[in-house]
Amino acid sequence: MSEHTADGVSASEGVGSAVDVVDDHVPDRVHPLESDRSENGRQPTEHTSGSGSASAHADPDVMVAIPAYNEEATIGDVVRRVAEHADLVLVVDDGSGDSTAIRAAEAGAVVSAHDRNRGYGAALKTAFETAKGHDVTHLVVLDADGQHDPADVPRLVRAQATTHAPLVIGSRFVDGAVSNAPFYRRVGLRVINVLTNLSMGIVRADSRMSDTQSGFRAYDREAIETLAEDMTIGDWMDASTDILYHIHHHDYPVEEVPITVTYDVANASSQDPLSHGMILLQNILKTVERERPLTALALPGFSLTFGGLGVGYWAVVSYVQSGTFPVGLSLSAVFLVLVGIFACFTAIVLHSLSTYFENAGIDGRSR
Repeated sequence: MSEHTADGVSASEGVGSAVDVVDDHVPDRVHPLESDRSENGRQPTEHTSGSGSASAHADPDVMVAIPAYNEEATIGDVVRRVAEHADLVLVVDDGSGDSTAIRAAEAGAVVSAHDRNRGYGAALKTAFETAKGHDVTHLVVLDADGQHDPADVPRLVRAQATTHAPLVIGSRFVDGAVSNAPFYRRVGLRVINVLTNLSMGIVRADSRMSDTQSGFRAYDREAIETLAEDMTIGDWMDASTDILYHIHHHDYPVEEVPITVTYDVANASSQDPLSHGMILLQNILKTVERERPLTALALPGFSLTFGGLGVGYWAVVSYVQSGTFPVGLSLSAVFLVLVGIFACFTAIVLHSLSTYFENAGIDGRSR
């Protein structure tokens, strides 16, 4: 997948309805999933035809969703391999400019096509909404570029059926996993993994998620339903982290299983890992500030305040000893104290709002 892996960012600008109309030249297996309800308030029927359409798979047990953007070179093979392990294969074509939708349909997938490139998170939202509409038992999401091995799909499904965990993550970092990720990528992912776990307050090693950025995941019916209704999940690659915050917010248990991932694919992500990491880091910091204001702001605020008082004391001692007023030290002391007090005040306000929303049963997370 050139821009739609868990390690890359798709260029997208916002999201409109879940799925819009597709071009007339696309085969009849490619269909729009209408997001607006009909006048009687019921969800409209998907426009499909053919033996492999969504209507032919009433309430499938296992649905595999594949977000795809300009993946005509690999999507057909991925769909055919995935179909061996799924009751229904859904390809979410995120406004591709090539023949991704046609190749996917020819390979046997049901295709939901976005009218424009809206982002990885928007494609996941379409997958959750579709899975909820079909009342699937297991929704497995994997990449379209061939990096993930479709033979691992049953492993995730079995783990979910056995443990009843709403989320099962295919991990590159647990025992038994096989991955040829470059060294710099492994280091970057481990840093992001640590920061993501800490941002959720997960400190104990036996409770941490080893691969927070894996795009190979399985969701059960309960997780599908709540995720389909969560409007706080972003449209970009930070959606992967947003979903984990959602899972943590609902106290869902998480299981991880080893998977095989190869980066030796022709159409692998071209996204700069550094820029991807900065986007993830920014999202983590925003979440910490929103969910844990006392930790994110109050502690640094107290530190700055006391530091400023220390610098102020130093300035006073210097003045007494030399008789010369230390302008630089004095200004530094005032600055540190003011910033520290402001941070503490902001933390108290945010914490009060968070407590109010929680007590009122309102999810205060917003974008």
